[in-house]
Amino acid sequence: MRFLKPLNPPLPRWEDARVWIVGASTGIGAATARVLLARGARVALSARSVDKLAAVAGEHAARTLVAPLDFTDADAVAACWQRVHAQWGGIDLVLIVAGTHQEIRAWELTLANAKQVLDTNLNGVIATVAAIVPGLLAQRHGAIGIVASVAGYRGLPKALVYGASKAAVINFTETLYLDLRPKNIGVYLINPGFVKTPLTAGNQFTMPHLMEADDAAHELVAGLDSGTFEIHFPHAFTRQLKLLRLLPYRWYFALVHRSTGL
Repeated sequence: MRFLKPLNPPLPRWEDARVWIVGASTGIGAATARVLLARGARVALSARSVDKLAAVAGEHAARTLVAPLDFTDADAVAACWQRVHAQWGGIDLVLIVAGTHQEIRAWELTLANAKQVLDTNLNGVIATVAAIVPGLLAQRHGAIGIVASVAGYRGLPKALVYGASKAAVINFTETLYLDLRPKNIGVYLINPGFVKTPLTAGNQFTMPHLMEADDAAHELVAGLDSGTFEIHFPHAFTRQLKLLRLLPYRWYFALVHRSTGL
């Protein structure tokens, strides 16, 4: 039945797939690259650090393309896309994993610290999508996966700008799906909970259902295989947060204050 079909068109077998991961040097991006390389994919790795990208490639260097870039430089992103696309004659999947995090309370907010978060988490995503969509449309197939966060579901203390950036990415990706799916381009929204990465290592609070990056990568790839639109994990945590989205504000605010002490 049509309503039971996957929301996205099928990806090629991983052995035949050409994947570009933006934000591949650490965390979920690096772990996902390793999973896909182990499954036979060709993977282009992008981030600032050449040394870290080379370490991710490891023994699969013959099937990797190390393509360093500054994700906040729109011209560099566009040039990198053109390089990878030309070298491989097309791209089947682009994963935009790069992101940053900074705890900001209302009394700490400045234009400078807000811009630092938004330039990476939102503007970098938009610039990358703007660079790659014409090429995907020209080849008439392909897919985009964008990592947002469950922090974008509803407002949370210490996530004044980070949460706003991820909420914007969620809305952006939903609308991107509406535009591109009729044109045979897949779109995946990836909403992780807490994952052990260099970014979360600085958190000074208990992180419920904290996952290893390797486990998160396997969840992400399983979601890609299934063709679902939203890939979220770990389910024990993300489903709780989805239920919280349904609460009236009076109940939600009281519950957040009580559970966080903030």
